This record gives sequence, C-alpha cells and structure tokens, in this order.
Amino acid sequence: MRTTLRKPCLSHLLNRLLYSPIPVLHRSGRYLQTLAYEELKSPPEKRHNYTAFILHGLLGSGRNWRSFSRSLASTLLPAQWRMVTVDLRNHGKSAEIEGLLPPHDLENAAKDLANLVKTEGWDWPDVVIGHSMGGKVALQFAQSVANGDYGDHVHLPKQLWVLDSVPGTVNRKNGDGEVEKVLETLQSLPSTVPSRKWLVDHMLKLGFSKSLSNWIGSNLKQSGEEQTWAFNLEGAVQMFDSYRVTDYWPLLEHPPKGMEIEIVRAENSDRWDFDVIKQLESLATTKRVDETEGKVSVHVLPNAGHWVHVDNPKGLLEIMTPKVASLA
Repeated sequence: MRTTLRKPCLSHLLNRLLYSPIPVLHRSGRYLQTLAYEELKSPPEKRHNYTAFILHGLLGSGRNWRSFSRSLASTLLPAQWRMVTVDLRNHGKSAEIEGLLPPHDLENAAKDLANLVKTEGWDWPDVVIGHSMGGKVALQFAQSVANGDYGDHVHLPKQLWVLDSVPGTVNRKNGDGEVEKVLETLQSLPSTVPSRKWLVDHMLKLGFSKSLSNWIGSNLKQSGEEQTWAFNLEGAVQMFDSYRVTDYWPLLEHPPKGMEIEIVRAENSDRWDFDVIKQLESLATTKRVDETEGKVSVHVLPNAGHWVHVDNPKGLLEIMTPKVASLA
C-alpha cells in the first residue's frame, strides 16, 4: 500500500507522483483551516468505494495508526477502502494550524471533522474509528450528526468503533492516574528540551516506564538546536479535561437508527472498573425491539493493554474486519 496525500490546488496526477509521507494542511476560505490528514488506499490508483476516519488518542497523531490502517484496508480487499488518518486539533500537524480556535473540547474536535468533510467536498465517512480520547471524539461526532448540528444532507457513519475508551465520565480514582501524572510532568518542563535522550532519561528517573518514556520522546520535533513538543500541550490538556467530564452513556442507551456502535475493551487495560464493564455488557445484551434505534456491541481484545493497535494488532483486525467488511 502507498500513501496518497490530497490538496485541493493540485491535480490527482501530481498527487500520485509525489506520495509525500507528510500530511498536507488544507485551507478553506481566507482564515479557516481544516485538520491535517493523510489518505491511505490499497491499491492507491483505484477509486475508493468506502471511507473510514481513524482518530488517535491524547498526545498522539495520525501517524501512530498508519501501519494498522494499511493492514485494515488490505484485509478488506477486494472492496476499495480509503483510510483517512486525522491529526486532531492541538496534535501532530494540526497543532501548527492557528485557525482551530478554542474552546478545545470534544465538541469542537468533532466539528473539525465535519468541517474537513465539507471543505474537501467528500462523502460522509462510512466508518469512524477512535482510540482512547479519539473514541470519545467519534462518539461526539455521531451525536452531533444525529442532532443535526452540522446542517442538512449529513449522513451518520454506519459503524462507530470506540477502542478502549470509557464512554462515561472518567474519575481520577479509575486506574492509577498515569495520564494526569504525564501531563503534570510535561507542564513542569520547559517548552524546549536539549534532546530526545534527555527527555527519556528524565521520564525514567521520575518512575515512568521505558515504553511510555520512549513514546513521549517520539512526540518531539526539532526547534533550532533543541527540541520542542509536536503538540500544543495546553490545548491537549483542555481536551483531556473535556474527555474526562463528558458522558456518552445516553447515546449508547439510544443509538441513532442505522448505526452500529462497536466498543472494544482491551483485556488488560486499566481504564475500566467493574461497574462500567457490567453496564456495557448490559447494553450489548439488550434486545432492541424499537426499529428506530441502532445497535451496540462489545468486544474484548485479548492479550492487550490500552495500546490495542500495538499490543495485539492481529487480534484487533480479527475483530474489526468481518464487521467492517459487512458494509460492502
């Protein structure tokens, strides 16, 4: 599979010749800019029939999901799928966009997706896949579409995949508060650091795991002779605050007609408490006699912690592929 990047002012032929691995920033009008994104198709020269949006988690970027998105598109052949990995506001290349104004909350993060679709003149996505914070952005997107917030002629996703993302409010007592500790640590650091090695060593000394420290280090970019964050830290903190307090249980209890909401819980994830798991299982086993509502399903991904696409990508593909393929 190769990567295709779209920009309105370039011809399709030129796009196919360039294949730059860096997502392109897109502009609509004089002041508004939409999200940075990357398109992945297999094979790239064929016209796609279906589109999936893939949304990363806190402090991540679309590139974190590039490999998995390629694999998913390949397993869905011969159906032609376009995977659009998005950099959410304050993250990745979208952190460089000044037009994505506050408040930095889930509602505006979801609205950014709608603006992207409208600006590019795309069909609305058939599937939206979100991991962690991205899972709640996906839920907000579906809720806003169902509420008519994005105007007329807007179509709900047929499937919404929420990957290891607790749909209700998140209390700090759930888990070990690692996310909060990471954010507090990053806020205590200067805006630039000497090197990635310095940062990783600093995180290790503070007691963070090697894998987490290396991942935080991967979110640096060169700034003169030093390195700085590849995300807007304060904006990301505001998004996390919104993630913690926003509740989507009502949406799961009454999913919109024609949409399947697929919840994937990682077997070894520390994000779930017993009551939430029971509440999910109850929703999934509820017989919906009302044809005006959609459907909720729950899957457990074995041998995986919160980083589902890294810990067990094969298992995640085995869960997702049959369901997504059914849309074709």
